[in-house]
Amino acid sequence: MDLALLLSDLTVQLPAGMRLQRLAAAVRADFQCDAVVILALEPGEAPCLRPVVAVGLTRDAMGRRFLLSEQPRLAAIVASREVVAFEADSRLPDPYDGLVEGHPGQPLPVHDCMGMRLLQEGRTWGVLTLDGLRPGRFSPTDRERLNRLLPLVETAVRVSRLERENQDLRQARAWAARAREDEPALAGTGGDDLEIVAHSEVMHRLLEETQVVARSELPVLLLGETGVGKELFARRLHRLSARSDQPLVLVNCAALPETLAESELFGHVKGAFSGATSDRPGRVEAAQGGTLFLDEVGELPLVLQAKLLRTLQNGEIQRLGSDRPRKVDVRFIAATNRDLRAAVRDGRFRADLYHRLSVYPLPIPPLRERRDDILPLAGRFLEINRARLGLRGLRLDPPAEQALLAYDWPGNVRELEHVIGRAALRAGVQAQDRDRIASVGAALLGIEAPAAAGTAGLPAATPSEGLPVDPARPALPPRQAARQAQAQSIRAALDAAQGNWAQAARALGVDPSNLHKLARRLGLK
Repeated sequence: MDLALLLSDLTVQLPAGMRLQRLAAAVRADFQCDAVVILALEPGEAPCLRPVVAVGLTRDAMGRRFLLSEQPRLAAIVASREVVAFEADSRLPDPYDGLVEGHPGQPLPVHDCMGMRLLQEGRTWGVLTLDGLRPGRFSPTDRERLNRLLPLVETAVRVSRLERENQDLRQARAWAARAREDEPALAGTGGDDLEIVAHSEVMHRLLEETQVVARSELPVLLLGETGVGKELFARRLHRLSARSDQPLVLVNCAALPETLAESELFGHVKGAFSGATSDRPGRVEAAQGGTLFLDEVGELPLVLQAKLLRTLQNGEIQRLGSDRPRKVDVRFIAATNRDLRAAVRDGRFRADLYHRLSVYPLPIPPLRERRDDILPLAGRFLEINRARLGLRGLRLDPPAEQALLAYDWPGNVRELEHVIGRAALRAGVQAQDRDRIASVGAALLGIEAPAAAGTAGLPAATPSEGLPVDPARPALPPRQAARQAQAQSIRAALDAAQGNWAQAARALGVDPSNLHKLARRLGLK
């Protein structure tokens, strides 16, 4: 191994992630093995290891989480102070079955593997693992060499951590300066769960920005298409804020019944209307001291927008049927997939409320603009479904990967989650059928491309497949093409559900009320 090169890496500034990537690649070349992985420990009730760098594994492996309770090899490495080696005849399941490049979706051949625990400040930080597919790849001498590398690997991890912390601090100062500049001008205008999987640069920057914004008391308006994960970001903002030990109350404004919306938000007193047999606080009061998340805020009726504006301006609410205002201390986070500026121009949304809610607008990019996240997200959803279905393994084969990467995902992360879930369920049924025939345990299953992306009327490989194509006609404008794709998806779901709107909504992974509204906008109702 070129120790001089690795040591020089410790003295120069490198882009985030490159230092450990270069280290893993050097270890793989020096030990002439097939895969080298650096994993970080995520403690908790169910501790797991998360890949930070993987050389020689498939791309979806980066989204996996390896529970120590399910992975005895990794658990043995975490528990040992020495290098742990597993011989070719070891019967312990291998966490990377089906994830090694060149063998996707297949059980690994007989092979050797070894690993060692990594410490930081005297605590377990993670592990380094090496896999060689040729039996006898690692000798006792190799184990000694790996043990001698331990200080270098831990130093590289420490330097990478410090670099990341410094970068976060610089970003924090920049975002804080932006917030200070924006706040006076905007304020004067009117008086936990699926985790966030982020491997693309744009998402890394967004996570850094939210870490700073969360510490402020500014109202935040989350902007983005359906299914990008706005609720996850709202939960992150609350979790990182000074209000994290207080309630987070979620309100789906689109699902509020118009006749009860005011009571739901602001509460009511006894006798305020028929059926009001006692005083009842609303959602705003329930969030006292904490955070109120208003999802689909663009769907609020205008009369409620005026009352909400008063709460934002004065920190007061008035229960329905009461003439006495009540003081509240709530931080507001709102989200919408609509163009609120256009709604303001059309008179469907109050301009003063828009400015109050959008003190700090935070756009969340659609999945098609962060394709580096698609396969890690798919890997995460595969692992969740594998555990839920009790399967030994669920892997993507190359055609499935290509199909996932080629598709534009109009439903974004939510659509990807449901597509993977449906494909995994079919794979589980196939495994059960095989069990009944062959009496063997569920083996590793690849997900074929049609199963991965060809459901509910979605194209199997490309966004245009299944749509009429005329070479002589120019391409549709993006907005018109998106509307056409949405309409096609809804029609296909309705056909499959025999006209049952609730069943179609479940198949598409959307709220029934939102589906009805979208269908009306598309002229389907």
